[in-house]
Amino acid sequence: MNQLNNFPFKRVLVLGLAKSGLATCHVLLRNGIDVIANDFKADANDPGLIELTTKGVQIIVGAHPLSLLTGVDLVIKSPGIPYHNELVKHALDQSLPVWTEIELLNYLTNQPIVGITGSNGKTTTTMLINDMLKRSQQKPKIAGNIGTVAVEVAEQLNVDETLVLELSSFQLMGVDQFQPKVAVLLNLFEAHLDYHGDFNHYQAAKAKIFAQQTEEDFLVYNADDDRVVELIQSSKAQRLPFSLKHKQPHGIWIDDRSVYFKEQHMIDLDKIRLVGEHNLENALASIGASMLVGANKAGIEQTLTTFTGVEHRLQFVLEKQGRQFYNDSKATNILASSKALSSFKQPTLLIAGGLDRGNDFDELIPFLSNVKGMYLYGETASKLAEAGKKSGIKQIKQAETLEEMVYAAFEASAPGDVILLSPACASWDQFKTFEERGDMFVELVHTL
Repeated sequence: MNQLNNFPFKRVLVLGLAKSGLATCHVLLRNGIDVIANDFKADANDPGLIELTTKGVQIIVGAHPLSLLTGVDLVIKSPGIPYHNELVKHALDQSLPVWTEIELLNYLTNQPIVGITGSNGKTTTTMLINDMLKRSQQKPKIAGNIGTVAVEVAEQLNVDETLVLELSSFQLMGVDQFQPKVAVLLNLFEAHLDYHGDFNHYQAAKAKIFAQQTEEDFLVYNADDDRVVELIQSSKAQRLPFSLKHKQPHGIWIDDRSVYFKEQHMIDLDKIRLVGEHNLENALASIGASMLVGANKAGIEQTLTTFTGVEHRLQFVLEKQGRQFYNDSKATNILASSKALSSFKQPTLLIAGGLDRGNDFDELIPFLSNVKGMYLYGETASKLAEAGKKSGIKQIKQAETLEEMVYAAFEASAPGDVILLSPACASWDQFKTFEERGDMFVELVHTL
């Protein structure tokens, strides 16, 4: 088990007691650090909190009293807690460092870290890198925003293992000296402005992934994204661009038929299982990052010819009677569904619908050109139908449930068609989560 090395703090306030907060408390305790913890919404009778109390942690729930900062020399907060939180503001006013648990990695491990961030594609790229390294007989461990607490994984990281981290802007806002061996910056779109205040602050958070890198480190970046290209100009790392548009002799690029790492042929485009231009960008970034930490061509090719996508994110389900089924239940808004629809040139039967948030769906119209039928359910069925009619789609059906529309779409389809669940809506009118919705779709497809 790795220990905190040269950790200069004696008393730490952990703010937020969800999964990352609980893990952080335990790591600090195992290293002899005095811990105090606070969560506004937590239940004091939660077994996880009771366990911390038995280990000597003072826990305050239901309020954020400023007195908690007395005697504290570091605050580690949950990434989701905003910086306008009164306790966080007072800590900063007192010049106390305010971190997320990602910063603790500097003290826990010297093993190579691959950090992946961007507005879109982080999870897919993280999973691809992880798989490429495994198939190249390397030993990656995956953590971060993808669901596994980074500090917990780093504490157990062996000397021959590589840590592959998905990193959100929320997590990166709270780092100071964090220095991944390989940083990946996929793209930049306006997102999370309610948290960051404006796009400049959002970009500044993303830039922290490479801010502490040196000439011995590497930055894999999207050369087709002007915002990314401008942002990385301050980087001191060795730069490895990837591009779908231009040859990159020192990066990752494509021609009409193949993918290249610098001048090395890696794989023919028609062998890549993932669909969509955005996923091709993710694949290029993954090739670059994984090659830098020990992947080989054979392992990369195995991944790209078998990897069918992250669950519920344009996930290939199966091919049945010449029809290809894709589960994109994670598409809870128009932008996400637009990207999914743009990924296919084949005739597409779109299954969509869900929670009505008051918007119309006219923004979806430019992306319906390959859609030959719409199969709509839930609260938004009639609104989506209006967008379909404006697009000139003749084959539009509505029903109450997803189940009815899966059967109807299959019955109306022909060999060569894509049947795509991409709801463009949240799931909460009929499902607890988008995962539950996607699982039902997959089950229905397998039982057709």
